[in-house]
Amino acid sequence: MTIVANHSATAAHGADDLPPPVVRRSLWQLFFGDLASAALTVITGGLLIAVAPTAVNWAVLDAVWSTHDPRACQEAGACWAFIAAKLRFILFGVYPPGQQWRPLLVIGLMLVAVLITLSPRMWGSRLVVGWCILIASMLALMWGGFLGMPFVSTAGWGGLPVTLLLAVLSLGLGFPFAVILALGRRSDSLVPRILSVLTIEIVRGLPLVGLLFVASILLPLLLPAGWTIDKLGRTLAALTVFAAAYLAEVIRGGLQGVPAGQVEAAQALGIPRWKSVWHIVLPQAIQKVIPPLTNTAIVMVKNTSLVLIVGVFDMLSAGRAAATDPEWPAPYAETYLFVALMYFLICFGISRYSLFLEQRVREKDYR
Repeated sequence: MTIVANHSATAAHGADDLPPPVVRRSLWQLFFGDLASAALTVITGGLLIAVAPTAVNWAVLDAVWSTHDPRACQEAGACWAFIAAKLRFILFGVYPPGQQWRPLLVIGLMLVAVLITLSPRMWGSRLVVGWCILIASMLALMWGGFLGMPFVSTAGWGGLPVTLLLAVLSLGLGFPFAVILALGRRSDSLVPRILSVLTIEIVRGLPLVGLLFVASILLPLLLPAGWTIDKLGRTLAALTVFAAAYLAEVIRGGLQGVPAGQVEAAQALGIPRWKSVWHIVLPQAIQKVIPPLTNTAIVMVKNTSLVLIVGVFDMLSAGRAAATDPEWPAPYAETYLFVALMYFLICFGISRYSLFLEQRVREKDYR
């Protein structure tokens, strides 16, 4: 009897260590599982049936896919020939046409670096150093001025490389500041806590557009005489501060989820506080907040589209400028759909990668 009870207890304990079962729902349950789901399914299906034929005719059947005469798009459907004709301008902006291989190479390097970073096995100090070297190389490649490459100022940068550089640099530079602000807000010392709270709340209480105007208009007035920062650098500073404030709140939520007993145990073992925070608390806190961190990254990628307000020529600005070509019949819908597709591919890739990380952390917790 005792053996059976112990076996049952062991089995129950082993069951507690197993990951929660995955509940799979059939398509019928998903779309018609209850009255609300059924109503939404019927309404959505009706709208699709009503809109789909017109959309298909405009986007596919009546569309102009290739033409050398812009007037062919005047009485047709979507003018995708315009996207083909203006693709280089949308992707690279006003960068010198003969040197557009350089921003194209930057996009390729960014893609390769991201693919390498996706593997958790590559994470570590070497990856951080590698990213720093890569970012410096990409900026040098965009600037030029060496190895026979002509110099191109940031005023000539535009398109997709600017969008990617602003997103990556604002998140990469903002993350260390976010960690400092999050730790400062939870500090027992009064001065770091007050400074962190003021910084976070002031930045989060301002719209990004306001920060961009401050960086673009007021910052040059506050600099000493003879000092100057170009428009792209000022925009990057505003995006970095904005990202740091929002990331700090996300990380603070993760820090609150780490039991205080772990730090106390580390101190009892004689481990310095900074080592316990760096090696014990922060890794667990970041693992707990992968979804909101991903959401913040997606928001920052989309927020780069606001830089057109202060005159930075990102991908959306390039598309908007291309659509004003008087030779073409104002293909704004096609241009914005193409730019939206590019943003969607970037953000969708980030969201799918976050799901992979969540699943990996969940499996690791149950090992």
